[in-house]
Amino acid sequence: MLIGEYAHNIDVKGRLNFPARLREDLGIRFVITKGLDNCLFVYSQEEWANLEQKIKSLPMSKARNLQRFLFAGACEVEPDKQGRVLIPANLREYAGLEKDVMVIGASNRAEIWDRDRWMQECSQLDSQSVADAMDELGF
Repeated sequence: MLIGEYAHNIDVKGRLNFPARLREDLGIRFVITKGLDNCLFVYSQEEWANLEQKIKSLPMSKARNLQRFLFAGACEVEPDKQGRVLIPANLREYAGLEKDVMVIGASNRAEIWDRDRWMQECSQLDSQSVADAMDELGF
């Protein structure tokens, strides 16, 4: 399970020192793609294959836009010896990543956020909205 919140920077070449704890769970190679809310989603090879199978099982009329969104911009990365991954320019642009970023664990995936956008997203969460979601799940 991917958990935690990590503040990092992207260097001028577009490299991000990916948190070691998350790298351990994601494996040697993992996939980065566009995510919801203008962040990036990061999947292990296994989770990416599961996602691909779920999308393939949908009728084309429902799957095509999701396939385009997730697969067209996706890239497979392998951290270098320092634990850095190169985030392609198109993905950095999509998520508004320039320097300060947050990498978070989100259960079966990690997410990469612009730090200011992440802080704004967190400020919109209140205890009542979390309680409502927990009620729906039967907690």
